[in-house]
Amino acid sequence: MLPTIKLGQTDITRLIVGGNPFSGNSHWSNERDWEMRDFYTHEKIMETLFHCEECGINSMLLRADMHIMRLIMDYRKKGGNMNWIAMTGSEFLSFDGNINQIMQYGASAIYHHGSVTDQLYKEGRLDELKRRIQVIKDKGVPAGLGTHMPEVIEYAEEHNWGVDFYMACVYNISRTDRVSSSITGKANGEEIFDESDIPVMYKTIRETPKPCLAFKILGAARRCDDQDMVRNCFYEAFENIKDTDAVCVGVYPKQEDHVALNAQYTLEAIERLRK
Repeated sequence: MLPTIKLGQTDITRLIVGGNPFSGNSHWSNERDWEMRDFYTHEKIMETLFHCEECGINSMLLRADMHIMRLIMDYRKKGGNMNWIAMTGSEFLSFDGNINQIMQYGASAIYHHGSVTDQLYKEGRLDELKRRIQVIKDKGVPAGLGTHMPEVIEYAEEHNWGVDFYMACVYNISRTDRVSSSITGKANGEEIFDESDIPVMYKTIRETPKPCLAFKILGAARRCDDQDMVRNCFYEAFENIKDTDAVCVGVYPKQEDHVALNAQYTLEAIERLRK
């Protein structure tokens, strides 16, 4: 198994497989969304999850919609053992109801969807955000807060919201107002991926005592021109996060074995820091 961190009492590998590609959410274009949906049949997702286990990954971060929760049930029936870190489903009318559903499917941790976090923060609905964190905590699992905005993490820590971990995007794609594609049904192809955001979020992660899960370290494939670039993104991530942090990376192994490669780069990056 890959090196691990702790989320609550659970050992989580420092590489977590992300679920956006499984759900056909490319953060690129409508065409790529549909390519991913065509590629990721139920059987292909199962194959990929078990391959993650073979490569030493013990945790998956998947959204809590009915499609994914049924898939997780099937994965468990087939003997799948990865921890499930659940992202709340922003399309559900009842946040509390969604949390109840998630608990029935055995999540190891739950985090509040970053796009909705950012929207509520901008609207000044801070009490509602804090309430939602408490709803998760009341279930007895680690409660996370997802965001693309460093200032959200800083505010939550300063005001003692009781967040157990942060899901931190290295790109602030919430610079401009946006709504999750799960709500609009449209691809978020116009998002701004600004490279200058990266060191800002990494600095925030380092200065935050709670565990952070860094995501979009590859810029939703914008930093994947070749495998040298991908490897360097993994090196950059682990050089800039804490020993108690991890990275979450989705895979789209249509032409290359991204699962095995990402596991290799994670091990290389951690080993480099030990020298």
